Amino acid sequence: MATCDTCGNDYDKTFTLTRGDVSGTFDSFECAITAMAPQCAHCHCRILGHGVESADAVYCCAHCARQAGRAELTDRA
Repeated sequence: MATCDTCGNDYDKTFTLTRGDVSGTFDSFECAITAMAPQCAHCHCRILGHGVESADAVYCCAHCARQAGRAELTDRA
């Protein structure tokens, strides 16, 4: 059995997730999201979809981007 990198649970159905050159072992998607999903630069929620990106930050939505002063960013339609 393997141990989850986030919660420490020793579990027989763990999986490995890789993003770029960073990998982790997890026992649930909740733990994987906690460890690997990017956070919105404004509200700090975990971004599970596309989000919107500027050159130096990722936001969960255009509203948060505008609140952070990035008026040029829009949600995808």
